[in-house]
Amino acid sequence: MAKKEFKAESKRLLDLMINSIYTHREIFLREIISNASDAIDKLCYRSLTDEKVGLKREDFAIHIHADPDGRTLTVSDNGIGMDESELENNLGIIASSGTYQFRQEVDSEDVDIIGQFGVGFYSAFMVADHITVVTKKYGADQAFRWESDGADGYTITPCERDGVGTDIIMHIKPDGEEENYAEFLQEYTLRNLVKKYSDYIRWPIRMEVTKSRKKEDSPEDKPEYESYREVETLNSMVPLWQRKKSDVTREEHDKFYQEKFNDFTPPQSVITVSAEGQVSYKALLYIPARPPYDYYSADYERGLQLYSAGVMIMDRCQDLIGDHFGFVKGVVDSPDLSLNISRELLQHDRQLKLIANNIEKKVKGELERMLKEDREGYEKFFQNFGRQLKVGCLNGYGAKRDLLQDLLLFYSSTEKKLVTLAEYVDRMPESQKYIYYASGENAAAMDNLPQTELLRERNMEILYLTDQPDQLLMEILREYKDKPLRSAVDGDLDLEDMPEEKGADAYKEALDFIKEVLGEEVDEVRVSRKLKTHPVCLTCGEGVSFEMERYFAAAQPEMGLKAKRILELNVEHPAFAALEGARSAEPEKAKKYAQVLLNQAKLIAGLPIGDPSGYTDLLCSLWT
Repeated sequence: MAKKEFKAESKRLLDLMINSIYTHREIFLREIISNASDAIDKLCYRSLTDEKVGLKREDFAIHIHADPDGRTLTVSDNGIGMDESELENNLGIIASSGTYQFRQEVDSEDVDIIGQFGVGFYSAFMVADHITVVTKKYGADQAFRWESDGADGYTITPCERDGVGTDIIMHIKPDGEEENYAEFLQEYTLRNLVKKYSDYIRWPIRMEVTKSRKKEDSPEDKPEYESYREVETLNSMVPLWQRKKSDVTREEHDKFYQEKFNDFTPPQSVITVSAEGQVSYKALLYIPARPPYDYYSADYERGLQLYSAGVMIMDRCQDLIGDHFGFVKGVVDSPDLSLNISRELLQHDRQLKLIANNIEKKVKGELERMLKEDREGYEKFFQNFGRQLKVGCLNGYGAKRDLLQDLLLFYSSTEKKLVTLAEYVDRMPESQKYIYYASGENAAAMDNLPQTELLRERNMEILYLTDQPDQLLMEILREYKDKPLRSAVDGDLDLEDMPEEKGADAYKEALDFIKEVLGEEVDEVRVSRKLKTHPVCLTCGEGVSFEMERYFAAAQPEMGLKAKRILELNVEHPAFAALEGARSAEPEKAKKYAQVLLNQAKLIAGLPIGDPSGYTDLLCSLWT
């Protein structure tokens, strides 16, 4: 039969198929297997009403055969097959889909097949320079052979085939300097691709594989082994998420998670979702028991595996899970997805948004359950991923603040353990206006902060912030349950019955002297109302806090953000008395006292003192 030309601008479309539509050439095997599965689906559906089919459900299968010597890869099915006119229409016209027409004809939700564009078959030309299709349609006596080298056209000729179904025979391209097409003839590669993309195709995918066994007459002390060939089913077929929740044991979940996501540790928590409505989908979500080694690095990629009817569409679909819950691993399977032509992305994101919103609620609900029912387990989780929740609050200028704030934990100065904001507020005296917090490297250091003396004297609770995101977190949260958050070390504590200001006018000359000595190093010098036993501290005014200054100094130093520096002095402390005495008798010594007090205040505030060596010399000079 003479060679026929492709129709409907098919030459240009075929070139687009091979070079543009698919991102990864390994996708071809997923597409060919999916088409085979769809063909079996059609005949299986037919068998429900046609007793002549003569095949039971367990009789259907897909077979893969690789011939490295002949450089051919064959995928065979015993599905419904095609006749000459269907070969002409389905393979002669690119983007004509027999599966799509079948779905339109049966109009049944029970037909769970995803082929719809009629282009997946041509993805094989990414790896093959010649494709032969041998097919025999159910109910027909004649089989046909379709052959093509690509854009030059195709031929259709009668042939013989035992039984109904289709063989796709791909002659693999020769290898080039940078192209290793022979890998698609290797057992290892084929096994991995089936596992990766087609593990949950509902029909068994079988291939003859090489195995090893001990020879029967081999001695026990020096065993000898021999290789043999055996047909093996490569895919799991029924995914865990399609089984009833009550039928899946925790051990099965642990094994599935560890194998699927390459984790040596079982997950801390399992979330099972089965939803019907605007978008139907099933999901298995896992909260890991520990962060991956690269979790807090730029290399980490979040996202859930996305399936449609058991076929993997995306390995990491980031649209399904936000950054704030980026630690969650799992799979989502939906038959309602609007797939694009390559089945690698989506045409519309409406379905994804609906699924993502529901998943977000499910994850938060599970974390709330852990917080309430398994506090020890939740604190372990928070130790692993609490920073991610905090960063989630910061992202988008607090867009997820309301979602996440009840999940946050902070170390309490009075409880000596991690507490929630809700627990803090529940313990607040009626007269307390604010939720107080303080930042530092660790709780032990903050237990003795001079600025918190007054609060600790009144046994008022302070939240200790020790993690880097905490430095901005309170600026984003601002308040919780109508209680403003206020730094215990910056600005006015605004307590009832605050000590009277100790005669700032009486110390005006001393304060002016210190300000003149320190110059632009401080913005203001004042008498402290906070300090009880300590001589000095630094606080900041409105706007940028010391926490924000430290954060941006590390993250974005070019911004040059700087907090206002207010030096507070305890005028009843001997250090101030020494300075005051030296001011008139030994002015140069008084200047040194002022510098020492400023550097002490900087150290307490966690700010750099600029010249440590100079500061040491300054201290030593006071002894001479």
